[in-house]
Amino acid sequence: MRRKTLEGLLSGKLIAILRGIGPEYISDLAQALHEGGISCIEMTFDQSSPEKEAETMAGIRTLAADGRFLVGAGTVLTLAQVHKAADAGAAYIISPNMDEDVIRETRRLELCSMPGALTPTEIVRAHQAGADIVKLFPAAQLGAEYIKAVKAPLSHIPLAAVGGVTPLNLASFFRAGVSGAGLGGNLVSRALIKEQRFDEITKLAREYRSALSD
Repeated sequence: MRRKTLEGLLSGKLIAILRGIGPEYISDLAQALHEGGISCIEMTFDQSSPEKEAETMAGIRTLAADGRFLVGAGTVLTLAQVHKAADAGAAYIISPNMDEDVIRETRRLELCSMPGALTPTEIVRAHQAGADIVKLFPAAQLGAEYIKAVKAPLSHIPLAAVGGVTPLNLASFFRAGVSGAGLGGNLVSRALIKEQRFDEITKLAREYRSALSD
């Protein structure tokens, strides 16, 4: 299962990050992303209350049951959240930080692990702990030149750019050596969702996919 998930993430390249999206919008948003050519979706944990966490789980279940998407859980900070995400149907676990216990438990459950890191030391530690892909966060602040410099000695470790990724800078990150990118508010705009302008989200998704060939 983990190997197939990893292959799907590497071939899909782009992960749409759904953060703070109400359950009433999930199905329409997923359809918009699908029409735009994005099949990998991350539902992030809302840490603010048990009710919000339950909404996250419900969103993962909805997307996993759809069958068209490779669904993961994001902002996973604890072992308990790893298990909740797995039970809901998440195929991969994404974190903003590098927690070796979370990485190892993710791998034990045969899920893909994508922890966050900033420095070469953190990237290597995450890889040694079992990370399949290491999320470089925040990518826009680090810049493509930083990623290119890091990849020179660490070319064997797959990296994903997350944070501030736009259609304008996406290609530069891939030229620098990343294997994937996470797309948050620049794609999954809460304003567009609230106004149910899902056709514009589809258009944005297509712009991201087009940028991959630049």
